[in-house]
Amino acid sequence: MGSLEGKTALVTGASRGIGRAIAQRLAADGALVAIHYGSNHTAAKETLHDITTSGGRAFTLHAPLGDPEHIPALYQQLDTHLTSLNQPTTLDILVNNAGFHIPGTIHTTTSHDFDELINIHARIPLFLIQHALPRIPQGGRIINISSAATRVAHPTALAYSMAKAALETLTHTLAKELGPQHITINNIAPAFIKTDLNRHRWDTPTQAAATAAHSTFNRIGDPTDIADITAFLASHNSRWITGQTIDATGGTHL
Repeated sequence: MGSLEGKTALVTGASRGIGRAIAQRLAADGALVAIHYGSNHTAAKETLHDITTSGGRAFTLHAPLGDPEHIPALYQQLDTHLTSLNQPTTLDILVNNAGFHIPGTIHTTTSHDFDELINIHARIPLFLIQHALPRIPQGGRIINISSAATRVAHPTALAYSMAKAALETLTHTLAKELGPQHITINNIAPAFIKTDLNRHRWDTPTQAAATAAHSTFNRIGDPTDIADITAFLASHNSRWITGQTIDATGGTHL
């Protein structure tokens, strides 16, 4: 029996990259996984196919997350799917992974870019959690995907770094409030991971070598590296950890 047997998980931005790997790992550990996607229907179906053909249980949820007003509809979809599967309309694990990157320095960042990044990486997770809490039972887990950019200065990702820092503050603050319900909330902060988002960092041998050199292990992170940490934080084994940011950078810039 998997460590997450009988649990329901929602992973936002789960159609590709880190989100897909997280959804696959949680399903492998026994969770029923809601695969959220914003626009890439084909990729979400591929994630679903990968999970179900491996013996896991999952379903897809389509909802744009650009506006908090869309969040109630997302949870209504979740409830409908769970009811159709004769499952309780509870949510044991919420993984806030959806996001994107807009590069920009102090000289080039626009107010629009800033607003977009703060919205998707801080505002939306706040309201996803707010609407999830009535569904999360005692012992629930909330896991937010942050970034090494909050620790390692990255001048070309100024607004992105600020948005992820706000997410980490949200986590730290909520940990104290959610403690009495034994709900844990933690961040995972990756560095360079081999996904489509970072393709420009590994699409040539020279660039791949330069990116790998940032890590003490001299390799680029794989989405499964983050998925494995997420699975630990989603499990009972992480019950004594909350309000923390797990550095998942492979020793980048120690």
